Amino acid sequence: MSNLKDFTDKLDKLNFKDMYEGNFFLTWEKTDDEIAAVFTVADALRHLRENNLSTKIFDSGLGISLFRDNSTRTRFSFASACNLLGLEVQDLDEGKSQIAHGETVRETANMISFMADVIGIRDDMYIGKGNKYMHDVVDAVTEGYKDGVLEQKPTLVNLQCDIDHPTQCMADMLHIIHEFGGVENLKGKKVAMTWAYSPSYGKPLSVPQGVIGLMTRFGMDVTLAHPDGYDVMKDVEDVARKNAAATGGSFTKTNSMAEAFKDADIVYPKSWAPFAAMEKRTDLYAKGDQDGIKALEKELLAQNANHKDWCCTEELMKTTRNGKALYLHCLPADINDVSCKDGEVEASVFDRYRVPLYKEASFKPYIIAAMIFLAKVKDPQATLKALADRKMPRMFS
Repeated sequence: MSNLKDFTDKLDKLNFKDMYEGNFFLTWEKTDDEIAAVFTVADALRHLRENNLSTKIFDSGLGISLFRDNSTRTRFSFASACNLLGLEVQDLDEGKSQIAHGETVRETANMISFMADVIGIRDDMYIGKGNKYMHDVVDAVTEGYKDGVLEQKPTLVNLQCDIDHPTQCMADMLHIIHEFGGVENLKGKKVAMTWAYSPSYGKPLSVPQGVIGLMTRFGMDVTLAHPDGYDVMKDVEDVARKNAAATGGSFTKTNSMAEAFKDADIVYPKSWAPFAAMEKRTDLYAKGDQDGIKALEKELLAQNANHKDWCCTEELMKTTRNGKALYLHCLPADINDVSCKDGEVEASVFDRYRVPLYKEASFKPYIIAAMIFLAKVKDPQATLKALADRKMPRMFS
């Protein structure tokens, strides 16, 4: 287990003390040291598990999950992360709760948290709503803890909101770090975060926003490409520009997918809905205007159909750095002639990168576990060492 010392030595050089008893909302709210600490603990936990050592730091307790949007990878990644640390998972199904009868956020948050150590929430569909709801939950459980209602204050992990998808983008970033042999090798690498055609509408903006908000922190040259009108939040673009200026990288925008792909080291073709349309959609849902929602959906599908040429093709991939750019996707991708007639990526491209894509996704449980670990453990270095010294097999054989 000598390799574990590499991780603890790295943690010794980082200042992440403010993460203890904290929450994880947006990546750009965390310092560089705190982001590095998440990556380091994620790798350390993976190292222990791959060496058949238990990483359970809890003997009991709950991880509460609330998904207001469909999920496969993130749902199972959260469950895996909680289990990795010794927590059981309980889904909060709002349709089966008293929320339908008017139970308040304050009441619900406290009632589910008597023995909860972490709450994971995905709320990504409505602009101005998801991140705010997460803060409302944290405010409620903090109040409950101070009032003596809760024995512990659960930490909150953002499993995707209307602004950012931190667990996904940090898993993407850790995958990149491993693929390129370390953070020190990323400076000057070109990242193409591009819109791609999808036969569906209303996909959240949080992945492209999360990518430009995080990857600009590593001195890389990040290009955001989309057809005219498919803008993301201006505030997040400002974050990306500020990050790039601070790290010696760059953040540029273009309405050309070909320009974004040219000489790119990393490509991330992914569909999303225009910010203005998502704002309108949020307002229509708030008013209960079903006719307006149907009309907007028809309008956006027609708008998307004008850009079927925004697809990750073999020809575009040939224009990347040495024709071998790392292809990323949060999955599931819209694959031509597989999941749809026309989509985000040609089947031959997707199939060639299938194994790397699955490896990319495999980092997410460890990223989530690291976020929980750093919020719950006062001395992560000592705890990691104790887990190694305990030598408790994960699986007896």
